Amino acid sequence: MLSSTLLAFALTAFLIEITPGPNMAYLAALSLSQGARAGSAAVAGITLGLAVYGVAAAIGLSAIIDNSTVLYETLRWAGVVYLLWLAWRAWAVEREISPQATIDVEASPWIAFRRGLITNLLNPKAAVFYVAMLPDFVQPGSGSAFKQTLMLSAIYVGIATAIHAMIVLLASRLQRVIETPDKRRTIRRMLAVMLAAIAIWFAWSTERS
Repeated sequence: MLSSTLLAFALTAFLIEITPGPNMAYLAALSLSQGARAGSAAVAGITLGLAVYGVAAAIGLSAIIDNSTVLYETLRWAGVVYLLWLAWRAWAVEREISPQATIDVEASPWIAFRRGLITNLLNPKAAVFYVAMLPDFVQPGSGSAFKQTLMLSAIYVGIATAIHAMIVLLASRLQRVIETPDKRRTIRRMLAVMLAAIAIWFAWSTERS
């Protein structure tokens, strides 16, 4: 593929990823509440989810999701419900156990990884991106469309992961200022409210006209 095409795609991916969205807000809130360890695990889950959609795009599954109203709406509302469940759990766990125990339980890397993966897989816009954007950068005569799609997907995933990692790093730096139980309790409640707000925004932003 032409280097100019790859550069144009990389710039497009960068601009899309720095636009605030569910992944960015979730990672910032999680890292601020639980630190870089949990945030990094969530980034790994999101990265895997993006990679899965990249492979799906290469074999045509993303187009099927985009063209099927039932599949799209199922993923969309499953994502909304899952975000609301995370918000409820964040608030409920805060009420059930001590602030320090909350941090210890919720900071499990596996839990953060799993939630990051599920949140991203239940985002139909991730699949639609590969359908709406990638075909414009696939060049006829530059090799198979399958290989080009995988290459572009790898570039997109790499850029997204770098931006997500930076968000985690910056947010986790601020986590040191919330060492007291009262501050941790406040942050967890802010996280719960933020997740609920993200779910509402997600439902609105993914609605098809």
